[in-house]
Amino acid sequence: MKTATTMPAKHLALALMVILVWGVNFAVIKVGLVGVPPLLLAGLRFVMAAFPALLFLKAPKVPLRLYVAFGMTMSVGQFALLFTAIHAGMPSGLASLVLQAQSFFTLALTVLLFKEKWQANQLMGLALAAVGLILIGSAHGSSMPLMGFLLTVAAALMWACGNIVSRAVGRHGPMNQLAFVVCASLVPPIPLFALSALLEGPGAMASAWQNIGLSTFAALAYIAWASTLFGYSVWNFLMSRYPVNRIAPFTLLVPLVGLTTGWLAFGETLKPVHFLGGALLLLGLVVNLFGATLMRRMKWKLA
Repeated sequence: MKTATTMPAKHLALALMVILVWGVNFAVIKVGLVGVPPLLLAGLRFVMAAFPALLFLKAPKVPLRLYVAFGMTMSVGQFALLFTAIHAGMPSGLASLVLQAQSFFTLALTVLLFKEKWQANQLMGLALAAVGLILIGSAHGSSMPLMGFLLTVAAALMWACGNIVSRAVGRHGPMNQLAFVVCASLVPPIPLFALSALLEGPGAMASAWQNIGLSTFAALAYIAWASTLFGYSVWNFLMSRYPVNRIAPFTLLVPLVGLTTGWLAFGETLKPVHFLGGALLLLGLVVNLFGATLMRRMKWKLA
């Protein structure tokens, strides 16, 4: 399947809607984690994402290995790590910022797996983002535990792996992306519930079941239906239609929503070093997204 080079306004609007949904999602996760262990919450997320939608959709003709790979990377890997990071004390807004390292992990994986070449603007963006992440990580403390930061970085790597799987899925031609996400949601629950029983314990799971209230259910509904079904079906559609290095950097807008939501909902604030590190990370993403076009225009003007 050939990828498009230009993006019409309706696809740009869809991308921005996904960014808004995902930005708010970090605060919603924090609400859902009140009284519910992170791995159990992640498992429940995908149960709700699969049912009852699965009863009304037909599975796309995609090899089983891609369903499993998507479920284990984009779903189990990313969200087991992210939910645990926020549960461990990682501020929701800061998590939305650090998770955007996935853009550069994605680019690195495309170079490694598909022999794509780094462009000058991508290398410059990577260097800026790396310095930003180092600054953010260096400021760990009671307001941001180091383990929470490292788990969030690991979650970003899993998201990048999922992006590569999405690219492989796109090669099987046009399909109902919502149906793919719903069917792929059958993969995560069993491993997530098994990990919850092993690491969090049956007692914590039983207590959570007994105390699930309206706020937890509402959080699960948002995470499962808005963030997962809407967000990832649209994201997979865009990833399959356009080059990876054109779509992945759109997530640079997620932290703007996530940080604002975290501040409004929980009063989360950043230290000066967090602002500096975040600014460098976002600048790196901007350079990655727009740097090549800017350099071409400068060369044209100088010619």
